[in-house]
Amino acid sequence: MTAILALFGPTGVGKTELAIAVADRLRARGERPVAVSADALQVYKGLEILTGAADAHDQERLEHRMVSIVDVDQTFSVAEYARRAHQEIDAIIADGGRPIVVGGTGLYLRAALAELDLRPPPAPGVRERLMQQLAERGPEALHADLAARAPNVAAQVDPRDRHRIVRALELDHAGQLTDEPPAPAENRLWTTDTRRPTRLIALTMDRDALKARIDVRVDAMVAAGAREQVLRAQARGASPTARKAVGYAELLAGDVDTMKVRTRQYARRQLTWLRKLPGVEHVDLTDRAPEDVARDLLDQ
Repeated sequence: MTAILALFGPTGVGKTELAIAVADRLRARGERPVAVSADALQVYKGLEILTGAADAHDQERLEHRMVSIVDVDQTFSVAEYARRAHQEIDAIIADGGRPIVVGGTGLYLRAALAELDLRPPPAPGVRERLMQQLAERGPEALHADLAARAPNVAAQVDPRDRHRIVRALELDHAGQLTDEPPAPAENRLWTTDTRRPTRLIALTMDRDALKARIDVRVDAMVAAGAREQVLRAQARGASPTARKAVGYAELLAGDVDTMKVRTRQYARRQLTWLRKLPGVEHVDLTDRAPEDVARDLLDQ
């Protein structure tokens, strides 16, 4: 029997609704489903509305793990996520349950389902020196340094992307940076070599339909108090990783329209990536009820 069912798709496509419908059908067959979130930001307490994490009503219908497990002022890495997600998935299976991995963050999906080959952290003091240089010289100057060392790597990094420039220079300092042409993004973020037998289902939707869903979703988030959550998180000293949540900066500025634009852009990138993935089932949710999709998925 397939140990894990993985449902992944762009923001706003209806992953949680489908996971609940699938869980209802699995329970009717005598199984015990438990959802495991594969999302970089749903781990944060206090950003549940903004990140679309399962709310109390959803949790009553289907338990979700790896949600709201980290204080908003703490940093959180994909390595820590992988360790904890593997523990949760293994515990669910050991207890006779069926994990449903649900998410849309490519790297975190891979982290949940496979083993990651992660680069080592920088040596003490290296990041501090690079950050000082960044403040004194600016990102473009450090990008030029990177281009002199590894032109193929630098070509893939925006000269204003401070985080990626510093990380690449850290790896160069540690002797871990190679200048080989980078693998396609879908190969870096995905693998069919999973830890346990997994059924991989990529959820897609007509772009106009998804755009309309996203706009409605953002309005609902704002009405539910997403901006107030962001303001509280900011007052508590939200960590740099927590502040990466799509819409965080826009809601901090009270700019809902720009939040919609950014969310639609992010969803388009997710759709493009999903449609290129090998070894997965592609399911179009356009104009389909979650219960109908769940029936088709499980009665095949």
